[in-house]
Amino acid sequence: MHKRTLEKKADVRNGVKRLFYCALAILLQIILIILMFTRLDQNAEWVHGIILGLALVAVLGIYSQNKTAAMKTPWIILIMLFPLMGLVMYLLIGLSGSTWKMRKRYEAIDAKLLPLLREGPEKSRREACWQALAEENPQIAGISRYLIDKSGYPVYQNTDVEYYDDGLKGLNAQKEALRQAKHFIFMEYHAIEDAESWHEIQEILEERVKAGVEVRVFYDDLGSIGFITTDFIRRLEAVGIACRVFNPVAPGLNFFLNNRDHRKITVIDGRVGFTGGYNLANEYFNRTSPYGHWKDTGIRLTGEAVRNLTVTFLENWNAVRDDDKDDTNLRKYLPPVSYTAEENGFVQPYGDLPLDNEHVGEEVYISMAEKATRYCWFITPYLILTDEIIHALGLAAKRGVDVRVITPGIPDKKIVYQVTRSYYNALTRNGVKVYEYTPGFCHCKMCLIDDVAAVCGTINLDYRSLYHHFENGCLYVNCRAVHETRQDFEKTMKLCRDVTEEYTTGRSRALRIGQMILRLIAPLL
Repeated sequence: MHKRTLEKKADVRNGVKRLFYCALAILLQIILIILMFTRLDQNAEWVHGIILGLALVAVLGIYSQNKTAAMKTPWIILIMLFPLMGLVMYLLIGLSGSTWKMRKRYEAIDAKLLPLLREGPEKSRREACWQALAEENPQIAGISRYLIDKSGYPVYQNTDVEYYDDGLKGLNAQKEALRQAKHFIFMEYHAIEDAESWHEIQEILEERVKAGVEVRVFYDDLGSIGFITTDFIRRLEAVGIACRVFNPVAPGLNFFLNNRDHRKITVIDGRVGFTGGYNLANEYFNRTSPYGHWKDTGIRLTGEAVRNLTVTFLENWNAVRDDDKDDTNLRKYLPPVSYTAEENGFVQPYGDLPLDNEHVGEEVYISMAEKATRYCWFITPYLILTDEIIHALGLAAKRGVDVRVITPGIPDKKIVYQVTRSYYNALTRNGVKVYEYTPGFCHCKMCLIDDVAAVCGTINLDYRSLYHHFENGCLYVNCRAVHETRQDFEKTMKLCRDVTEEYTTGRSRALRIGQMILRLIAPLL
């Protein structure tokens, strides 16, 4: 045990060093690009003219993009004020990150995967399920229809949803379900820490491998960079666990660097699935507490709707690199699920990716606010909103809907926390109530309306989740988990400080000016 602890500490140090070297390499690349231009001839007007010309082209290109104005304006201002630095920064972190080649890979795998959810008898069954939802709740059926048409993920019955109001409860349930795996285990997470929480999972995975179960682990390189070392894949594969990394951090002009895999998915035999806010690192389960009490949530799905989670996992696994040996038989991971649910609710897991012009996560949140008639409650770790979401929440509040947003009381990133607070006034002046979770950091990503429908998943109310990251969520309707979600919201709000009045009328002029600046740079973070 002592040896393993020492190894873990060494691994963390190595991961931090790797992150430092990558950041240093990117900084050096920026300096080199600037020197490449400035050293050509410091007095040459034509060099300055070329830079201005490129800046103008970039500004026109950004302006013509199909994005919200709040996403475009900061980049336009930065490039106009500082053409060279603005261009370099935009190339490194401002681009959508997708390349033609990457888009083609995802289009190709989605063309194979998504039809499997609706082919043959499945098509009529899924349509009948949606019709049943439309009869029970036409407003929520509209959100469901949007997800079917724009994300490709159908809605299901014959699925039970179990809600976990604490990340550790979700982890324990997950470990118990993993022990029951008979055919395959898929795990996809933004961050994995080579520490106690993961070690407990890995022991189970190794035991399942010995029993003949196929096990795959998929993680985001940047999300895990401070938690694991570069030999993590080698060590997993040595014990029979297939492992892939999403978008390795490559110093220099990596135009895909800005898009990360923020999904959290576990699939067991295509029958049981888990998702929610927590990653597989100690702080998510309060084994370490750097930011006070960590509040997180998750859900377990049992039944037919797990098919959508399976497809979401297989999408990234098969598309992230063109030199991997990918699946040739996708149907084997989508077996018929014979399951009779305890309830007759509706469940619709869905994925969102930044490679198209459809911002599914944002549209679902906006639609939830628009469809609410009594209340609409959100909880998010980061609040960096688009104008469209601000308008939707404010309009709902003006209609008399009880709109509330819960954010952390203790930040994990101080500058982002200040940006989060800069958005309070835009909400509170229109009647939205804002609460801060005083015991610590709330990492949940949820929305709840009218005791009817809820969303739980990985999608924050910020630009990175809504526009740049690969995400996933789950809409669940007319089931016990919706009421359990409400109970958790109510319990959490009792631990919060209501800051609505403070940010409606109590801001000083200096604070208002500072928050205006933070709002301007928010899309760049």
